[in-house]
Amino acid sequence: MSDHHVTTTLAEGVLTLRMTRLDKKNALTQAMYTAMAETIEAAALDTEVRVLLITGDASCFCAGNDLMDFMNSAPTPGLSPVERFMRALAGFEKPAVAAVCGVAVGIGVTMLLHCDLVYCGEKTKLNMPFVGLGICPEFASSYILPRLMGHVRAAELLMLGEPFTAEIALRYGLVNALLPNDEVEAKALEKAQQLAGLAPKAMKVTKMLLKKWSASATLEALAFEASHFIPMLKQPEAIESITAFMQKRKPDYRKLA
Repeated sequence: MSDHHVTTTLAEGVLTLRMTRLDKKNALTQAMYTAMAETIEAAALDTEVRVLLITGDASCFCAGNDLMDFMNSAPTPGLSPVERFMRALAGFEKPAVAAVCGVAVGIGVTMLLHCDLVYCGEKTKLNMPFVGLGICPEFASSYILPRLMGHVRAAELLMLGEPFTAEIALRYGLVNALLPNDEVEAKALEKAQQLAGLAPKAMKVTKMLLKKWSASATLEALAFEASHFIPMLKQPEAIESITAFMQKRKPDYRKLA
């Protein structure tokens, strides 16, 4: 099945959700968010789906949001396509596995926090440049990251927004293993098939237990971040930051004072 640069295939209990907008490094549009949300929502109800595998290509996972699309059709408070996708993945009760190669930016990183297993290419570059774009973190990353790796490491990644390597992602607990790019998807699929072959009810209960004690806080963080993120998109800092990014120049915040 294919819809808006998102394809799905189901084999041996594993539903592979693949982002295919490779000419834009899988920068996500509102239509892609809707397609992915619908896929995950349907997978949650489909008894043939045991495991979700999210991937892109050996050259690219996800370059974050398509900034032009995002600014032209910015999400509004409520169940926007991006928030629908976030809630679908965060609330997915079956195992979710990710295969990550090339680049992972913004939500291309934060969505990994809601996957159960993550396999990453050795040369993958990751980045969460929210502040640099005049906005704030999303997808409950401000809640999950400090608890995963400690405050100072999370602050470094979220406040400075500098690119970091796959080795750092492994050291900080963001991914399970590093592999050559051309082996990542095969490894992720192997592990997804292994999960799919195990007792489904036991698997579902185990995931519930793993997430039970933080599930409500995660959803609260997701909504609270969105209450800041969405208004910030229309504010001068974000407009100047994104315009500067598009024009390949440094933003000038002095005129906003």
